[in-house]
Amino acid sequence: MSPSIIRIAAAVLIDKHGQTLLVRKRGTLAFMQPGGKIDAGEQPVEALARELREELNLHIDPAQAVYLGQFSGPAANEPGFTVQADMFQLHIDVAVTPAAEIEEIRWIDPMGDGGLPLAPLSRDQILPLYRASLIGA
Repeated sequence: MSPSIIRIAAAVLIDKHGQTLLVRKRGTLAFMQPGGKIDAGEQPVEALARELREELNLHIDPAQAVYLGQFSGPAANEPGFTVQADMFQLHIDVAVTPAAEIEEIRWIDPMGDGGLPLAPLSRDQILPLYRASLIGA
């Protein structure tokens, strides 16, 4: 794998109102789906569960995570790098709180951008995918 590729696992977290959660890491501007880097030897869903626990104090059952596919786009916070994301979808009905490197969280209506600066992958691929699933529902 190219050293300019960052492999992550991330989630479209959906609350009971159909809103989706975006996070902003400390010292950055762009909001994105929660998740993070996949460690060597770790399965993507395991990385997702670990990252959600570390970043949001959210404990998930990996078996409940629905795999959406693998998506790639420019890294929001690391110029010259590409993010390769294994994306999952999860419905949650518990409160989440920012922890670790997460500075801010926002629940947004997926039909818009919440007036937030979005990471390229979120803006160009992930939110449009979620919107399309709502329109087709």
